[in-house]
Amino acid sequence: MSGGRIEDKELAELLEKKARELMKKGTASAQQELVVKKVVADCPHGIYVYDREKDAWRLIRTEGRHFEVGELGDGAYVVYFDNTKCPACRKYDLYWYPFMETTAKTLDGYHFVIILCEWFAGKCRSPAAAATFKHYKVVASPTTLLAYVVDGKTVYTEKYEGVLTLEELLKVVPSFKERGERARRGEKVEPPLKDKVSKDELLELLKKLLGLKV
Repeated sequence: MSGGRIEDKELAELLEKKARELMKKGTASAQQELVVKKVVADCPHGIYVYDREKDAWRLIRTEGRHFEVGELGDGAYVVYFDNTKCPACRKYDLYWYPFMETTAKTLDGYHFVIILCEWFAGKCRSPAAAATFKHYKVVASPTTLLAYVVDGKTVYTEKYEGVLTLEELLKVVPSFKERGERARRGEKVEPPLKDKVSKDELLELLKKLLGLKV
């Protein structure tokens, strides 16, 4: 250095470093702002939330922590665990998206979420999505998790493994909020599709019916 001035080479290195930082931030920002009409197999792995105003799915994150039901506020959560290599998930899409277009977007107090990986937590390019599969112990796909949250606490859940038809979605989802409220009041509640409830949910339900401590 001479006379308090930065050498050209040093200045160039500083500018290059700053440019790399800005590019990195820009890429992350663009990824966070990704909005798609449908979450399909070639979409980035990650956590998608349905945006009613845009009638589209917004990628909220790919890195960091798992998705926690309740992080979007109180209400009913409907979370679809989707694997891109899952043929049954592609079949489920044939019912899921018509349900979203005709019914789901009209339901007040509901949050719709898609967790997308390639093949469960073991093969996923999104640490956040992989962590969500692990956190909710998802071992079948598709899996649909419904949770009712009041004052930041989950008071009732239902977890369905396998494809839900449009008729089954109409039977399960619109009435879920009411079941959640009944559970909050301490009333006994049973899921409408017992044959598709996951094994861990059946065990929890059996314990409650028998009056055992869960």
